[in-house]
Amino acid sequence: MAFFGLLILTVVGFLAFSNFRISQRRAMLNSQIEQLKAEIRAAEEKKQQLQVQAYESSQEEFLEREAREKLNLKKPGEEVVAVLPSEEDKTEEPQKQSFWDKILGKIKF
Repeated sequence: MAFFGLLILTVVGFLAFSNFRISQRRAMLNSQIEQLKAEIRAAEEKKQQLQVQAYESSQEEFLEREAREKLNLKKPGEEVVAVLPSEEDKTEEPQKQSFWDKILGKIKF
């Protein structure tokens, strides 16, 4: 009789331990699922941003602005005005050299 009681207690203990390990594994997998869902949402948002940028880049206004700013182009018949820095900006105080820059400047041939 004691043997059967010990056997039943062992089986119940084993089942409880197995249940505990399974619930830990389930919790870990659920947290991984939530993390992956967050990554999917971030990737979808990035995809939408890229689609908007792709659409905008195909528009003529965007292409014109990029050509003006990056390639320094102009439309036929347009005049370009360049704004030069004032004399006050040109007479800035010369940068102070560090101790090592002064020494290296004297050593150079």
